[in-house]
Parts: sequence; structure tokens; C-alpha cells
Amino acid sequence: MNSDTARLAGSLRSHFASLPEAWQERLATPLAADATRALVDFVDARVATGCAVFPSQPLAALQACAPQDVRVVVLGQDPYHGAGQAHGFAFSVPDGVRPPPSLRNIFIELGRDCGCPSLRSGSLLAWSRLGVLLLNTVLTVEQGRPGSHAGRGWEFVTDAIIDAIAAMPTPKVFLLWGAQAQSKRARIQAAAAPNLVLCANHPSPLSARRPPVPFLGCAHFSQANRYLVAQGLAPVNWCR
Repeated sequence: MNSDTARLAGSLRSHFASLPEAWQERLATPLAADATRALVDFVDARVATGCAVFPSQPLAALQACAPQDVRVVVLGQDPYHGAGQAHGFAFSVPDGVRPPPSLRNIFIELGRDCGCPSLRSGSLLAWSRLGVLLLNTVLTVEQGRPGSHAGRGWEFVTDAIIDAIAAMPTPKVFLLWGAQAQSKRARIQAAAAPNLVLCANHPSPLSARRPPVPFLGCAHFSQANRYLVAQGLAPVNWCR
């Protein structure tokens, strides 16, 4: 995938307009609606100046997993900022793209925790089809500029998504990887539903082995499945 096909083209507004109705309803809160308008103006202006904004489909994770189908939310930071890497699913890369270091650490933990064999593809799209919402707190980024779209409105949008999922009556599992993701812990736990929240460091090599909660060795995948089974729900085939 080259940088031209991986970058956002046209207006971000059209991506929100094409969301399934079930997601649009959950993004209709006043804060999210106001943030979306400001966000669209900002992102569209950056694209108009020629900035390479990734990914081409920022809301792909919502298109792939309906609200009522979500069983697990994997929450990260913002998309990969290298050309051809981000494709709308947190931590995932398209087929044929070399897995970045964070994703390689996820695969290492999968092997340690669940006995998964080495996965041939860095795409985690199969997880989405199993009810795993791969969500970042910020859903666009500029090439070579990590965090470049933080504080521009995405956080209000993803907060509305998190709140809606956390409030659903069927128990969910939230895997919060990294400080930005863990900042959402209190709002998830404020929901009346008995959700399981698991926290660990970001899987980046910079933090994956560091205290207080190293990602490598966190056993989040098996813990999530034990909880789902205890709630009478099917486990996730993390080895896909």
C-alpha cells in the first residue's frame, strides 16, 4: 500500500455521514456533535494544504464492528504515522505490511499467553469480526508527526463511543494499553454495567517491559476470555 492510497482524501465529514445508523446515534451527544464539526474543519483544512493525513478510512473500526456486537474494546493512542501502516484499526496494519514494533510485541504476548503460533499477517481485522473493537483515542495523524491531531476533537468522539459501549447491559472487557488509554478508566468504571477493565503499559518497546504494569506478561488475552466465559459469553479466538 503506497502513501497515496493510505492517506485521507476528500472530507472527513463524508466518513461520519457513512457510518451505520447505530453508531451515528451514539455520536449524537452535544459534546461529540460539537467536537465533530470542529474536527472536520481542522482535518479538512490540513488535507487541503497537502498534508498526508492517515489513515484513509479513520472510522473503519466502527464500520467493521456494530455496537451490539462489541465484546472487547482494545484502546490505544493514535494511528501509526508511517506511510502505508495505519488502516483504521488500532495497532493493526494492512496485509503485506511489516508489523511495527508495538504489534510485534502484541504477537509475542499472544504466543506467551495463549500459545498462538506466529501470525503471518499484521492485520487484526479478523478480531473485529469477532466483536473486538480496535479503537484509538485519536483517529487521524499526519505523516511523521505522532500525536499531531491530539486535542482537536477526536477525544470527545471516542469518549462518546467508550461511554456508549460501557453503558450497554451486556458485560464488556476493556483493554487499556498506555497512559492515554488508561485515562479513560474512570469513565468506563462509572457505567452501571459490570465491565472488566484491564490496564497495562503500551506495547511499544519503550514501555512494554517497564513497571508498573509491563505489557509483556500482562496476560490480558486469557484474562479477557476467562471473564467472558464466566459471564456466559463466547471467548475470543485471539489466534484467529
